Amino acid sequence: MATLVTFHAHPDDECINTGGVMRKAADEGHRVVLVVATRGEVGEVPDGFLAEGEQLWQRRVEEQHAAADVLGVKRVEFLGYRDSGMMGEPTNDEPGTFWTASVEEAAQKLAAILREESADVLTVYDDNGGYGHPDHIQVHRVGVRAAELAGTPRVYQATGNSDHMRRGIEAAVEQGMMKAEDLPDFDEGTTYGKPEAELTGAVDVTAYLGHKRAAMRAHASQISEESFFLAMPEEGFAHAFGTEWFIREGQGPGITETDLMAGL
Repeated sequence: MATLVTFHAHPDDECINTGGVMRKAADEGHRVVLVVATRGEVGEVPDGFLAEGEQLWQRRVEEQHAAADVLGVKRVEFLGYRDSGMMGEPTNDEPGTFWTASVEEAAQKLAAILREESADVLTVYDDNGGYGHPDHIQVHRVGVRAAELAGTPRVYQATGNSDHMRRGIEAAVEQGMMKAEDLPDFDEGTTYGKPEAELTGAVDVTAYLGHKRAAMRAHASQISEESFFLAMPEEGFAHAFGTEWFIREGQGPGITETDLMAGL
C-alpha cells in the first residue's frame, strides 16, 4: 500500500477537485493525507450563520475535518497561511497571505510532510490554479517545488476538462435540466481547467459520488443546499464530478492513466 498526499488552497477545495480519488485510495487501503495552505478566512457566509464570537476560519477548520472523515483522510495539516481572496482583491497583498509567501519557504513546509509520510503520490493544481485564483496558482508552484525537494515520485496536477464542462453545460441547458441564469457566473475570458488535449489522466469516480456530495455538505458555510454544486440533479452532478482530471508531466499525449495509485 502507498501514501497519497493531496495539497489544496482552502477548506472545501479537496472535495470538489480530488474527493473521488481520495476516497477511492482510502477504500483500496492506501493512506490519504490532506494538506491545506489556508483556513479560508476570506470566504463568505450569510448573516447570522456563525455563532456569536465565532470566526469564519474556526468554522471552516471544523468543516474541513468533518469532510476529511467522509473522504477517508487519516491526517489533516494546515500550513498556516492566510486566504488571499480572489485575484485582484486588496487582500491578495496583505501580510501572511499564501499569495505573498515565499515559494521556497512554503515548499519546505510541505516537503517536510511529504518526507514524514514517505509520500508516493502528490496532487496539486495546474499552473493556472484551475481558474486563476491566486492561492490555487501558488499551490501549483509550492507543490511542484516541494515534490522536488522531497523526491516525491508522482505529481498530478488536478484540473478541469474545459471541453467536457462546456459540453455538459450546453446539454443541460438544451435539455431543460438547468436554466442559463442559474449557471455559475463564468466571466468572459476566464479559463476553467485545461483543454481535453492537454490532459493525461482521467479517473472514474462515479462509485464515490455519494462521498463527494456528503463531503461538500460538510462544508456548509461555503456550499449550501441551494448552491450550483448541490442543487443540480444527479445526472448533472455525475457528468460534472464523476470523472476527476489530471496532468502528469512526462505522460501523454492523450489520457494514459486512469488510476493515480496504479502499481503501488
